[in-house]
Amino acid sequence: MTEHSEFVKVSQPAPGVALVTLNRPERMNSMAFDVMVPLRAVLADLHHDNSVRVVVLTGAGRGFSSGADHKSAGSVPHVEGLTRPAFALRSMEVLDGVILALRRLHQPVIAAVNGAAIGGGLCLALACDIRIAAGGAYFRAAGINNGLTASELGLSYLLPRAIGASRAFEIMLTGRDVDAAEAERIGLVSSVVPDDELLARCFETAQRIAAFSRPGIELTKRTLWSGLDAGSLEGHMQAEGLGQLYVRLLTANFEEAVAARKDKRSAVFTDDR
Repeated sequence: MTEHSEFVKVSQPAPGVALVTLNRPERMNSMAFDVMVPLRAVLADLHHDNSVRVVVLTGAGRGFSSGADHKSAGSVPHVEGLTRPAFALRSMEVLDGVILALRRLHQPVIAAVNGAAIGGGLCLALACDIRIAAGGAYFRAAGINNGLTASELGLSYLLPRAIGASRAFEIMLTGRDVDAAEAERIGLVSSVVPDDELLARCFETAQRIAAFSRPGIELTKRTLWSGLDAGSLEGHMQAEGLGQLYVRLLTANFEEAVAARKDKRSAVFTDDR
């Protein structure tokens, strides 16, 4: 496989199993474009790699992915000459593309959630087919805490389908943390294992899946998702993205959230700039 970036590493820990590691631990593998653009390219390669039967996605260090990078967002490709609103739409399209690429992979994807899965990081985990968490993992729908909507990258589509509507409403509207034990209890993850056993468990599960017939695996993944899809994920994500951009561009709440966090105070949100 072609090496795309130092921030996304790919290895083959077992026959038929690819391990994709988000490799920016100093930023808790936040979803900077310098990470997400190469991740999208890696997923495109894996989609056509017939030696790979199952993909495991994890993060280096103590985080799975901490979501948006508020300090170093990285470079968005092909945006020269665009106005700010158009730039924002293209940026959202890049991130949407990663979520959709996970869903569209021929191979089942196991999220090895080794630590924090926050905001977009929670969306990454939900776009995977199976989630297995380390004991120290936790989850947060962070948009509401940042003065934005909690709906992003398919979250309001995927989370209710994973855990039910009432729990999804409560978690997204309160912005609270969900620890690994609760995540297992409510069905957000399949199982919780000790931190040092996480990858071994994921590889064991991946090898069990890989032992079955390729068309059986691929068609099972397709039919499971099609059974859950009451409508179009892609269309839903576009509506989510427009709502998020509306709040982001027409209020100063995001800037207030970042400043308040830096100042160690409570944010004071308003409805306009």
